[in-house]
Amino acid sequence: MLKRYFSYIRVSTLRQGQQGTSLEEQREAIKQYALRWNLHVAEEFEEKETAAKLGRPIFNQMLRALKQGKADGVIIHKIDRSARNLKDWADLGELIDRGIEVHFANESLDLHSRGGRLSADIQAVVASDYIRNLREETRKGFYGRLKQGLYPRPAPVGYLDCGKGQPKAIDPIQGPLVKKTFELYATGKWGLDALVEKMYALGLRNKNGKKVTRNGLSSVLHNPFYLGVIKIQTRGETYAGRHRPIITRGIFDRVQDVLEGRNIKAVTHHQMLFRRLLECAGCHLRLIGESQKGHIYYRCHTKNCPQKSIREEEVEAALIPLLKQLQFGRKESEAIRRNLRQQYENIEEFREARAKSLRLQIEQIQNRLSKTIDAYIDGIVEKDTYLQKKNALVMEENAAKRLLENLDEGEREVIRRVEGIIELVNNAYLSYKMAYPGQRREIVEIITSNLSVENKRLIVKLKSPFEIIHQHRKLADGSPQRATGRTTFALVRQLLRYFTKNPDPEPIYTRRELRLVVVQMLK
Repeated sequence: MLKRYFSYIRVSTLRQGQQGTSLEEQREAIKQYALRWNLHVAEEFEEKETAAKLGRPIFNQMLRALKQGKADGVIIHKIDRSARNLKDWADLGELIDRGIEVHFANESLDLHSRGGRLSADIQAVVASDYIRNLREETRKGFYGRLKQGLYPRPAPVGYLDCGKGQPKAIDPIQGPLVKKTFELYATGKWGLDALVEKMYALGLRNKNGKKVTRNGLSSVLHNPFYLGVIKIQTRGETYAGRHRPIITRGIFDRVQDVLEGRNIKAVTHHQMLFRRLLECAGCHLRLIGESQKGHIYYRCHTKNCPQKSIREEEVEAALIPLLKQLQFGRKESEAIRRNLRQQYENIEEFREARAKSLRLQIEQIQNRLSKTIDAYIDGIVEKDTYLQKKNALVMEENAAKRLLENLDEGEREVIRRVEGIIELVNNAYLSYKMAYPGQRREIVEIITSNLSVENKRLIVKLKSPFEIIHQHRKLADGSPQRATGRTTFALVRQLLRYFTKNPDPEPIYTRRELRLVVVQMLK
């Protein structure tokens, strides 16, 4: 009866299997060996997996078939193709002990003799040590690249590979689309499924030119690589990257809030201007809007709460004078524009002071990072604590370095933000009066951080830059001449300091969303 044999060939990586000649060389060597010894190869098993790890599926499938008696033996190219870890060699040894023939096309070994078995054992141990050393050297190279700020894996969506030793470059086509993805999701108005379709329509594609899936989009939104930081999930460790970021830290943080359900805006089903915007000053719960007899009332539904209901018209009547008060007069506006032009002219002085502050901040962060590493090495802190502190410091250092690298543009952006705030407050009242209810609500959300009601009296808390302007306007009342002089200069300086310390506030302050609201309302 003709004996049946399996053949087993393997390459270490899928790419080697697709592009290299190793598989064909192994296949030809086995074919020649079988012809020379008159062995019939009944089935071929081909694997494109690394042998450094246990559990190769094709190899294990072949072992099971041999144990079930589906073949009399197996022909393998070389020992290191089958046994680059000792567990697999032990499995082959068990087959040999059972009387199953194991042939190696490139080695003339008699595995049924003591000397041949010893020689094969030694080669298997050498192969195992080789792969162990290779793994260690690979790991050294991998983490060496990370410490240099380089990402040694394929570039994620939105970036391009630029060769070994080079940081990833922003893809001129996909990069802006990735940025748009973050900006849309940060608003809290988009779900993942809807955003997948939206971005596909705009042209976002994965590395294979196909639609970015829901899971793929979630991975993008979770990945700090896009703000210039490399995170290795398996170790929970972060490294400062040398690649240019696509987004800012503020947008990334807002996206994480939305992903974790902390900043999701509810869909408004009823046309109530202040729905979910008013808070009870007593129990700090949201007032609920109700429509009665042609009017909308907001009331607290907490049991035994003494808070009385308030009509929508009463809330608006309290808000409108505030919007009027924020406006600047003609002389004040001219003085502010002069001060801002002066800031553009003096930007070099401003830049040098800011650069000095940022360098000091980076030096302090690096000192803290060094102390954290020393504490971990000395066993003072546990690994989890060390990683948490180290990752936080890396993020701080990365943010400070990005500000330093883009300092000229950063200072101009600060001034532009101040210009945007001034433009908004000067148009806020007129825009509110001419707007539709949905647009009015958006203006309220832009300007205020909290609206509370106490005994039918509205208490307004403005967002920080608007509160700065409000305080200035209260001081300016009754002193129009002084308001166009030193107090206006002080206001500009105060706003500049605020945006310098908060380089990435909500983008609605000065970006397209804000301008669209104003422009649309003035049409």
